Amino acid sequence: MSVIYILITVSITVAIFFLVAFIKAVKSGQYDDDYTPSVRMLFDDELLKETNKNQIQITDEKQL
Repeated sequence: MSVIYILITVSITVAIFFLVAFIKAVKSGQYDDDYTPSVRMLFDDELLKETNKNQIQITDEKQL
């Protein structure tokens, strides 16, 4: 029976630790922006294409 009391105490202690860690992560802003990282990969190719076009235009102007 005493093992049950020890297990309950340990599980409550671990649960409180994870709750404190979660609250600290939320307060530090870790979960503020969860939309942008998932969309950023969709726009990476467009940024690369634009920079490549700009580089091509710059080299064409230098040749003239």
